[in-house]
Amino acid sequence: MSTIATDEHAPTLKFESVERHRVLATILALAVFPLLMPFHALATNILLFGLFAAGYNLTFGYTGKLSFGHAAFYGTGAYACGILISQYGVHWSLAIAAGVTLGGLTAFVMGLLAIRTRGIYFAMVTLALAQCVYFIGFHATSLTGGDNGLRGVNVPAISIGPISIDLLQPFTRYYFMLTFVAFAVWLLSRILNSPFGAVLEAIRENEQRARASGFNIERAKLLSFVLSGLFCGLAGALTAINLSTVGIDIISYHTSGQVMMVTLLGGMGTFFGPFVGAGTFLAMEHVVTAFTERWQLIVGLMFMGLVLFFPKGIWGTILEWVKK
Repeated sequence: MSTIATDEHAPTLKFESVERHRVLATILALAVFPLLMPFHALATNILLFGLFAAGYNLTFGYTGKLSFGHAAFYGTGAYACGILISQYGVHWSLAIAAGVTLGGLTAFVMGLLAIRTRGIYFAMVTLALAQCVYFIGFHATSLTGGDNGLRGVNVPAISIGPISIDLLQPFTRYYFMLTFVAFAVWLLSRILNSPFGAVLEAIRENEQRARASGFNIERAKLLSFVLSGLFCGLAGALTAINLSTVGIDIISYHTSGQVMMVTLLGGMGTFFGPFVGAGTFLAMEHVVTAFTERWQLIVGLMFMGLVLFFPKGIWGTILEWVKK
């Protein structure tokens, strides 16, 4: 006997449909996003920081490991790409690949040293190691520019066959960056939908039970950390091209704290949450800075209010409402 879905089950069915097509839904939302923003440059910043937060979410939201060192992956990706373009004239595609690779290698080295620790100890070890990376970047002035930052990361136009893409146009630059973000979103979804993704969530829910089930916990956490570093390295490399400069702040602990706040704001452990968090945080910063120099105080108060009323993050709370 066939059954017909009632109205009370309709929201759940719609939610499950969105979950099955979350990659397409995310890409479509990001494709429309710049049309809703007052400035295309702001939309690009949100897009790339959302990718950074999505990479961080793989460690924090899906594996349950609080890290204060992800600025190291973001920053090394940016510096690798920026240095190769500005100082050695390397093609932009190879420079981006180098940024992704260095972000992953940095995560691998840090992971080997930190992955066996737990809880706050893991967070503190990643913070200490990231500060070591910051120290190296600050003092390697011949490569990074030190406190003055790295300048001259210029990719004004990209030729793909007969097509020329002018990256000096913010609208064009956004959709150029979106192609990389769309691929990263698809790849991230494949990782999360794989058996490996199920292992990560098992570690997050109960690490001891996952270990008792026969999973190699240390290997899974290390691989998660490295994959996270690759996504963050890509975000950093694209940010270097987007801004045409790399400041030393990109590799500081402030950036690690900011990406954690953005992930919490959007909804840790949710697929689209990092982009929602990035959009909310950077939009608030943009609006408030127009009125006061003490924008951090105002944004901080707004952040606390959002966390109180949206305990699972903005997107996470919306998903809970839809499920009911």
